[in-house]
Parts: sequence; structure tokens; C-alpha cells
Amino acid sequence: MRNPTFLAVLAFGLGTSGLMAQEVTLKVSHFLPPTSSYQKNVLEPWCAKLATDSGNKLKCQIYPAMQLGGTPPQLVDQVKNGVADIIWTSPSYSTGRFPYTEALEQPFVLPPGGLAGSKAMWEYYTKVGTKDYADYKMLAMFSGSGVIFSTSAKPLLGLDTFKGVKLRSSSRAAAKLVTALGGSPVNMPPAQITEAISKGVVDGAVATWELVPAVKLEEVAKYHMEGPANLPGFTMNPLVMLMNKQKYDNLNPELKAVIDKNSGMSLVELAGKAWDAATVEARKTTTAAGNKTLVIKPEDYEAIRKASAHVEQEWAKEVAPKGLDGAALIRQARAIGAQYLK
Repeated sequence: MRNPTFLAVLAFGLGTSGLMAQEVTLKVSHFLPPTSSYQKNVLEPWCAKLATDSGNKLKCQIYPAMQLGGTPPQLVDQVKNGVADIIWTSPSYSTGRFPYTEALEQPFVLPPGGLAGSKAMWEYYTKVGTKDYADYKMLAMFSGSGVIFSTSAKPLLGLDTFKGVKLRSSSRAAAKLVTALGGSPVNMPPAQITEAISKGVVDGAVATWELVPAVKLEEVAKYHMEGPANLPGFTMNPLVMLMNKQKYDNLNPELKAVIDKNSGMSLVELAGKAWDAATVEARKTTTAAGNKTLVIKPEDYEAIRKASAHVEQEWAKEVAPKGLDGAALIRQARAIGAQYLK
């Protein structure tokens, strides 16, 4: 008869071996092309690090450009329901669903830089915004840098130049900003921007620098306007990498540790630095295409800020029925952002 102690030790050893031998391929979905800066400079290096740190037990199968179907706003449901294991998207595409995060979208709140804005967003998330993501495993929240105005026919350098201009808007906050300035916002996903400008459906776009070469915006937009680098950006698009909770919970401790090690601030910094590098490259691309990059003067920036001050006030009223003090959330976000301004 076999020793019960021996059988227990054997069973434990086999169980441990099974845990260590677990191999997982993660389905990772996002909305930009495979040539985008996000995939090349953030997602692919991140996936490579997961593979290295796990001894090739964690691998990624990347599905760019919505290859799993659906639209960018549906990505948060796809990862929640397990269609994808990890997604990258903007909470701005799901108005009302992530109310704490919406404070980050409001005009003139956070630094325009990729790394500075990303660190500010992550600090805000850890202190204030975790309630928005109870249904997910949060991997990172970061900024794609502040938005710029890209136009085909004329530059937008002062408050009066926005009147009647049709601009693709990246979020509801961006749309309200455009409206406050006298323009006409048009909501559309990134993939449609270039064609919409070329056909005259819109006169330009509110977008990040990184998005310009990603969708070949430099081919149809001649002017790119940005605010002073040492002042808060016009508006921001928070970006998140979210993981299906059950998928994460089913990983063994070894693989969970690999995910945790490569998430949070390390991923925030990877993305933030990538956005800053992408901004430099995007400027080179637009210059090579004969485009002009223009900085709005401080006095015109201030006039734009004052004209849109009511946007955040209206948002605060909208979220009040949800029990949120919107004005306080914006103050917190702005105070955090001020620490990261140059």
C-alpha cells in the first residue's frame, strides 16, 4: 500500500507543475491600423516583454483595426464579455459610462505632453477614478497627448476663426468645445477622418498628433494648430488598456505576476514616452508633406479658454444626479495636472 504522505506530495508536485506549465495566448484588440504608433511602439514591445518575462508562456494575438468586429465604442463590452482578452480604447467613446474619467476630458485641465499627461491621468485614476472600472482589470490609463486642430483650407489661430468651421470631434467634450468656439462638431471614428476631409464633409479634425500619420491626415490637412506647450491642452482623450477580469483571475500566480509587473506605471510611462516620440515624428511627417504647424498665441489661447469655460460647468450639472461633484473632480484633476506642467 502506498504511503498517503507520498501520494499527497506527488499530487502537490503535479499541481505545481501544471501551474508553472500554463501557457496562455491573449487576444488583444484595438481600433488603429497595425502600422500605428500605438501598435508598433506600445503594444508590440509590451507583448514582447510579457513573453520574455513569462518564459514564452504569455503570448499576444493582436487584432488591429477592429478585426474582431464591431466599432471602437463597443470594445469595452467586447473585453467585458470575453470576445477579447485585452482591449485598448478611449472611454470618451462611451459617453456617460465612465463618469469619473470624464473630468479628464474637460477643456484646459491636463498638460498636453504625452508623458506628462499620462502620469497625471494615472495619478487621477488611482486616487479618484477606480470606481469607473470595477468590471475590468485595469492595466493602464494614459493620454494620447493633447489634441490639435488640423484643417484643410485655413488655419484656426483665434476665437473668430472657428465660426462655421466643421470639425471632426474626438469626444463629447471636444464637440462641446468646438460648439463653444462657434464651430460645428461632427462625430466620427478615426478611420473615417481623412476621407471625410477630402470629400468636404468636414473642414478638419480635432485629433492627437499621433493620429495624424496613423490615418494619413497630413495628406488632406495643410494646417495643424496647437496651444502653448507650458499650458493645459485644449482637451484630452483618456486611453485605457483593459483586461477581462475572468481571464486575469484564471491565470496562475506566476503569470498574474508578469501581468502586474508590466502594468500600471511601467505601462503608463512606456505609452507616454511613445506618444511624445510619435508627436516628434508626426511633426516631421507633416513638415515633409508641406504642412504648417502653428502655435496659437497666449492671448488667443486665453480667449478660447474663456469662451469655453461653461463647458465644464455644464458637465458638472449633468453628473450631479449620479451623485458626483463634477466641479470638485475637475479641481482635483486640474491640481494633479498642474504638478506635471513644465
